[in-house]
Amino acid sequence: MGSEQLSLFDYDEARRHILFHHDKADGWVALAKKEKSGKYSQYHYQPEQLAEQLTTWLGEDVYYSQNTFYKPSRRIENIRQLRSLYVDVDCHHINRNPEHVVAELEMDYFQSSIPTPNIIIFSGRGAVLIWMINAVTYKALPLWNSVQKYLFKQLEQFGADKKSLDAARVFRIAGSINSKSNKLVRVDYRHDYIHTLREIQQEYLPELEPKKKKPGRKPNIMQMHNVYRLHWARLLDLVKIVELRNFDIKGYRETVLFLYRYWQCCYLNDTEEALNQTLSFNEDLKQPLPEHEVIRATRSAEKAWEAKNDENANRIAREKGYPGAGYNLKNSTIVEWLDITKEEQWHLKTIIDKSEKQRRNTEYQREKRREEGVQKRSEYLKQVKNKTNDKLEQLRALLEENPKMKQKEIADKLGVSDRYIRKLKKQL
Repeated sequence: MGSEQLSLFDYDEARRHILFHHDKADGWVALAKKEKSGKYSQYHYQPEQLAEQLTTWLGEDVYYSQNTFYKPSRRIENIRQLRSLYVDVDCHHINRNPEHVVAELEMDYFQSSIPTPNIIIFSGRGAVLIWMINAVTYKALPLWNSVQKYLFKQLEQFGADKKSLDAARVFRIAGSINSKSNKLVRVDYRHDYIHTLREIQQEYLPELEPKKKKPGRKPNIMQMHNVYRLHWARLLDLVKIVELRNFDIKGYRETVLFLYRYWQCCYLNDTEEALNQTLSFNEDLKQPLPEHEVIRATRSAEKAWEAKNDENANRIAREKGYPGAGYNLKNSTIVEWLDITKEEQWHLKTIIDKSEKQRRNTEYQREKRREEGVQKRSEYLKQVKNKTNDKLEQLRALLEENPKMKQKEIADKLGVSDRYIRKLKKQL
């Protein structure tokens, strides 16, 4: 981009924005630009490269990732650091002015039902609220997702976008232009306090404690938290299987991509983004399928997810004895579909059969007994020694009092066996 064209955009604002969000971050940050064709061009940079690379990106419809990735691939299974929470408030859908919505939130919501965001991106037609958090790893993703859902619920009436909650999401960068509104994207910086994820959860969310399920009761936050944890763990296991096979899964490609798309739908609640991530995952395979084959082979995954979120479909499924609509797959079924070996199961978290589950439980119990045994053995030896010394003293006293007492009488008197008396006499 030439210097004359660059002057139309605000590079200083873009630089300030990106450094505020990702200064001293760890991992890869994605920059993306929507082309006139409708497709995105995307590239990944290390945080220290971002500011200098912005000059080649600024223009219309430029985005950056909110979190970082351990390799240059913007997919949720590649998350390295979760650095922020966010909600995209598309208030133009309800004919509300973004500034007016933010003013209302500031009066009635900030520090009440939600914390005050660190920054607010006025994206040209809406507002993105962003809360910076102390960076946590992908292991915190289920909790992170639960907090995201809570923040979304608080802002749903203002046009919050449910499809913009995933950890791989990108948002517009300050200093760029929104081509739909022809407005400059700007950022309102509210404060620089960095929250912890647990701090927000503990202060604003109901306690994530399991509760007894009552008939007809809607899933509580803890239940949803566990569901997201399961989808996430299975997705990571699926990726691990592909990695263990060196991305050579010919004969299993359709099944793997189907499962990948289904669990992405369940986790993201966004069918379009789930398909995009599935197509990206397919490209990593040694022998990727053509795009149209991926779409065809995995289309039923999206339909199953839609049924899973349909109250009537769930009611019918439960009447037939199923837990609900959608695919409620057993681990044994997945193991059979993918011919997962015993050796591969050693590397997985959740997709394991009964024998592997039993092996882990046996190993756990053995280790537990071993740890307890180290502590108890010393106590046991001490008790044996004390008991022996006590019996020796009793034996000595009896023999001094009556040297001719028979061994059986002594054994009866001390409450031990004849053999034990012979053993004690050798120590006198």
